[in-house]
Amino acid sequence: MTTTELATEALALTPTSGAPVRTITDAAAALRGGTTTAVELVQSAITHADALDGLLGVYLHRTDAAALQAAEAVDRAFAAGQDLGPLAGIPLGIKDILSVQDTPTTSQSLVMDPAFAEKGDAVVVARLKAAGGIITGKTTTMEYAVGCPDPDKPFPIPRNPWNTDHWTGGSSSGTGNGVAAGMFLGGLGTDTGGSVRYPSALCGISGIKQTFGLVPKSGCTPLGFSYDNIGPMARTVRDCALMLGVMAGHDASDPTSVDVTVPDYTAALTGDVTGLRVGVATHLLDLPGFDPDNAALFRAAAEEFAAAGADVVEVQLPNYAAATAATTYGFCAEAFAYHRKDLQDRWQDYGIHTRRALVNGMLFSAADYVQAQRVRRATVKALSDLMAEVDILLTPTTMIAAPALEGLDFDLVMATVLTPYFNAVGTPAMSIPMGFTSAGLPVGLQVAGRPFEESTVFRAADAYQQRTTHHLAVPALVQEVSA
Repeated sequence: MTTTELATEALALTPTSGAPVRTITDAAAALRGGTTTAVELVQSAITHADALDGLLGVYLHRTDAAALQAAEAVDRAFAAGQDLGPLAGIPLGIKDILSVQDTPTTSQSLVMDPAFAEKGDAVVVARLKAAGGIITGKTTTMEYAVGCPDPDKPFPIPRNPWNTDHWTGGSSSGTGNGVAAGMFLGGLGTDTGGSVRYPSALCGISGIKQTFGLVPKSGCTPLGFSYDNIGPMARTVRDCALMLGVMAGHDASDPTSVDVTVPDYTAALTGDVTGLRVGVATHLLDLPGFDPDNAALFRAAAEEFAAAGADVVEVQLPNYAAATAATTYGFCAEAFAYHRKDLQDRWQDYGIHTRRALVNGMLFSAADYVQAQRVRRATVKALSDLMAEVDILLTPTTMIAAPALEGLDFDLVMATVLTPYFNAVGTPAMSIPMGFTSAGLPVGLQVAGRPFEESTVFRAADAYQQRTTHHLAVPALVQEVSA
């Protein structure tokens, strides 16, 4: 199937006029325009969850009653002329490694200390609520945000809404397929080696890993302390920009939190990329096993930027293999340090894929870990030199579309994602929908930028979305519920 045919197929899935509200931006406008209510938005989310959650495995814990009560409060505030914030009335899902007041936090593990649930709201959750956001529940993850689904443990198996025989990607699985399935309009994921961007790509939505330290992580179960990020996931770039504007900013409770001014990210979304210098990492297409459909879609995406007036050049990411390894093994070493005692005492309570990932960290010596940090520092310098010549970088998010659930293996997953590089260097990187393979599965375009230049990443990614329709496509099973 040609790139044009793939795009045409995606267009056939695009919602028509009068379709349900599917973006935060549209919902916010409808609420303020009086054409919908917060209760209607939450009820639609509940309807989709009732119909699809048993199939897709989005939630670990739903808070329907509390969400409806919060929605009623938002509607009363709007009726009284009070605007509670930019996310007022917006249904949001929260990955279950983030603490939420009066809601269980399990990290999808039998090992998790129940006392973690008593910590109250994580900083980012509190900020979303303060901006009027409505929490609909806690979403599935991989155990402690690492590994693959384990059918031998008593947790839902997250399935891809585009083909339920395939995975969502992880570890922010439930937030990824929940947004795609209409169970909430946006949500939180975490990203240590790609866990926001990977499920965003595989589920056909948008998600960003911002600069390390821009969003405080207090109230989040750690995986790799020097790699972890909490990022927004939603259907569009504009939605993610709106959420990040609420989430970002210093908090003294997190020692890695950076004190910088948070701009209005949505102000950068002009749709204009004229003269923007875009570096395209075509060398990644030569990696063994790269899906030809994905490669064709990536080349077409680069051409779209050129057609929009950007200055597009081919580049090579410095130290790509070494920096990727520094993340892949480095975060496993940090995770092993965190879990070492529980692994000794409760080995069988961990899922098999989680055990395998954490054991990788055990095999990583102290000398190896120090060398990984040296690679990271060297790559930060080399990438900085490259990005003096370009404003953003483009790569595919993955080498392949969603893998089948049968026979899924963590090592295979890590071999096909192209995200860990940007965790090693700590710079912002976003995945947005890039189109569909001949099998009808979505793939993602990764847009990366300089540290704390999320505005430029959003500007470029949003301009692409203004020229394409991939992000508007909706899985057939979701359309059936929405009809």
